[in-house]
Amino acid sequence: MPILLVAIVLAPLAAAVIVGCGMRFIPRWSAHLLTVLAVALSTALSAYVLWQMLFAGMGSININLYDWGVIGNIHFEVGFLIDRLSALMMTVVSFVSLMVHIYTIGYMAEDPGYKRFFSYISLFTFSMLMLVMANNFLQLFIGWELVGLVSYLLIGFWYTRPTAIRAGLKAFIVNRVGDFGFILGIALVLTYSGSLDYSQVFANTAALAGQHIELFSGLAWSVPTVICILLFVGAMGKSAQVPLHVWLPDSMEGPTPISALIHAATMVTAGIFMVARLSPLFELSDTALSVVMIVGAITAFFLGLVGIVQNDIKRVIAYSTISQLGYMAAALGASAYAAGIFHLMTHAFFKALLFLGAGSVIMAMHHDQDMRNMGGLRKYMPITYYTFLAGSLALIAFPGFAGFFSKDTIIDAVHESQRTGATFAYWCVLLGAFVTGLYTFRCVFMTFHGKERFVVEHDPSHDVHAELPPGHLPHAPKESPWVVTVPLTLLGIASVVVGWLTIKPLLYGNFFGSSIYVASQHHVMQTLAAEFHGAGAMVAASVTTPTLWLAIAGLVVAWVFYIYKPAWPAVLAKAFNPVYQLLLHKFYFDEVYALFAEAGSRALGRIFWIGGDGWIIDGVFVDGSAKAVGWFSRVLRRSQTGYLYHYAFVMIIGLCVLLGWLLLR
Repeated sequence: MPILLVAIVLAPLAAAVIVGCGMRFIPRWSAHLLTVLAVALSTALSAYVLWQMLFAGMGSININLYDWGVIGNIHFEVGFLIDRLSALMMTVVSFVSLMVHIYTIGYMAEDPGYKRFFSYISLFTFSMLMLVMANNFLQLFIGWELVGLVSYLLIGFWYTRPTAIRAGLKAFIVNRVGDFGFILGIALVLTYSGSLDYSQVFANTAALAGQHIELFSGLAWSVPTVICILLFVGAMGKSAQVPLHVWLPDSMEGPTPISALIHAATMVTAGIFMVARLSPLFELSDTALSVVMIVGAITAFFLGLVGIVQNDIKRVIAYSTISQLGYMAAALGASAYAAGIFHLMTHAFFKALLFLGAGSVIMAMHHDQDMRNMGGLRKYMPITYYTFLAGSLALIAFPGFAGFFSKDTIIDAVHESQRTGATFAYWCVLLGAFVTGLYTFRCVFMTFHGKERFVVEHDPSHDVHAELPPGHLPHAPKESPWVVTVPLTLLGIASVVVGWLTIKPLLYGNFFGSSIYVASQHHVMQTLAAEFHGAGAMVAASVTTPTLWLAIAGLVVAWVFYIYKPAWPAVLAKAFNPVYQLLLHKFYFDEVYALFAEAGSRALGRIFWIGGDGWIIDGVFVDGSAKAVGWFSRVLRRSQTGYLYHYAFVMIIGLCVLLGWLLLR
């Protein structure tokens, strides 16, 4: 088994290294063949491990491969913890990555960086697998940082575009802010437990619970609370929670396949996975869990509102991702870890489907992403339309689709929670159902329904590769090739059936076992289990819940505004211009950061540049030392006159001084 686990991790890494180092020599077809086969191997082996755990009775595996370093009694190790939580994550990550790899063959076919892109996404898959399979905080942090580094390369893949460069840099810097809190949390874990190994840290939680730390003189904080909040700061950056969410919408500057890979099952879910993995620590602090739940609920509702006014099809889905990550975080804060991970899994399928569907539309629209230039695409792209519709219904939690089972469970879990802030969080996630229905079907109607808002150039001599104004196409839109539609179809099927197949074992069948720990007093999932009577009964009962009718209300409002009366949105935006401007400017987070963080950083940089580098280093040490040597040389030069009597006089004076000193002794 250890060899098999190593193969799961190293197969994508080996492919990435071979393609990356040999891209000048190997043909294009070999780049996608090597990486697709490597990720397919990881997918098959991950599915085999999950199968063995579910049906062959295989228990958890915790192995250390080697010591990376030893300091005193502290061992820094590289190893794997394979239980049902990590096995599920391995399977989801590798499968979605495989779909993205296959899709990329068609989407990036004409891109000059074709081989480089495959090297990057294979390396990204390796980094995420290292993160979810880690058995210690050090390896978790290494995978965490590798994911952030490769995402920087992928978001800024088209490095000739200034917007892509800025987006990549923004993602890198914002994640470093979160990672600062994350590494402080890990440092406190090491300080108070004496180990970085999960099993040893979790075994010592009882001793950890009674300890306090003074962050400020006279103000004592519970050590678990401080540790968990710091760790969650890292999750806020990686999983785009308010206020560290600002990088994720701008990451749409990268190619669409990486939007699907980053936003579906990999980078952005790392923070959710981390909190679930460290549930024995988070269960020690109700304060930390309340923070997680409230931040998640705010993210779910308020960032969903921003998606209503976006016109870029990828940005609408990006804000949807942020909102759904908020739902996952709210579930974690309610101690419904299983529900959060369940939504992570279902979201991986339908969100990857939506991003890849958006990419198919963008290809048909000659790389125009503005929904105001689309409309009526349903008849040109039937496969893309119906798969995109399936993903949209899953996203709004329509009964029977994957998102319904997971999202409704989260809303019910938050409602059952008695934790501080639960009432506020419940109203946020409940009203978020209406917001999700509105922005999701606004996207569907503007893209696939209504009048065609694009112009087809009918000149047969026109160069299809020439630049055209937005909304002008060299030919009529057409369905994407099979390398695009096959992943869409497979993900569409998963978005329909995966909830039916997995809700009972994952949520109410003790699927995760000891992988997730929930304190006995946090009984939310037990309460929901008593009310669960099967997937079919849950679908039937949905008509009595406000969640379904709020989602349908959002759909109906979208139909009225964008199909029945398409002139109304402009009138409404003008009537409520302050609210519209607030949403259009994304609650002014970017402007605030630009005013304080960026301006402050530039001011601090000027201080260090002018004062530190210019005045102290150059003025004192470099130029100052040169001036001092010059001054001393000028003074010393005056004593070297070349006259013999001057030298004799100096010698006599020196001799007199020496004799006087000897006599006085």
